[in-house]
Amino acid sequence: MKNVIVTGASRGIGRAIAIELAKRGYRVGINYNKSEKEARELANLINEKYGEAHPYKADVSSYQEIKNMVDSFHNDFGEIYGLVANAGIYIRKRMREMTIEDWKRTIDVNLNGAFYLVKASLPYISYGSIVFIASQLAFKGSESSVAYGASKAGILGLMRSLALQLAPDIRVNAVAPGTIDTDMISTYTPKQRREREEKIPLKRIGKPNEVAKVVAFLLSEDSSYITGATIDVNGGLYIR
Repeated sequence: MKNVIVTGASRGIGRAIAIELAKRGYRVGINYNKSEKEARELANLINEKYGEAHPYKADVSSYQEIKNMVDSFHNDFGEIYGLVANAGIYIRKRMREMTIEDWKRTIDVNLNGAFYLVKASLPYISYGSIVFIASQLAFKGSESSVAYGASKAGILGLMRSLALQLAPDIRVNAVAPGTIDTDMISTYTPKQRREREEKIPLKRIGKPNEVAKVVAFLLSEDSSYITGATIDVNGGLYIR
């Protein structure tokens, strides 16, 4: 059984990824920070219905916490095959309102956290696959959070450099979701939701499991000749 760690796995896209990977036979390390109840419920669900999963607490903005989590996962289950750097935050403030603390926190979680995960895990990965969750905003920019757009653009730079450095034994790719039905759009009014759907060529908001299936593909041997790539999952909202 191949071992995979998914950060920010207790809710939203991360939760869907954990379930999809368990269904496909991976043992999943469910990382969470504050959502312990949700993480444990998810692990129980997976263990009852789909496969094997275990929750691990760590604030991804802390290298030491990430290292402790990775060390524990390795001590429990051995060699690590895959990583999914999914943990992220979106502080919805425009440039004039955004504080230095908002900026630092976003970069710490979204970008530094992804780097820390790879740095801490590499001693335990001899062969495998790494997937970063980016965003369409890495390409088009964000009207409501300069820090989020910058952090996701940074993720793509990190991914490309790692793809070059870790080949041929470890493949590194990214998925760039568009508007997905998660907590990040929970503040949408029905009118805002309809307006967003009208802008999307496929005329609907995406589902977390649609992102999860692409992540599973990139982790699998079905994508054995793909590295350094970004796959868009956005319904055509941003075509590049």
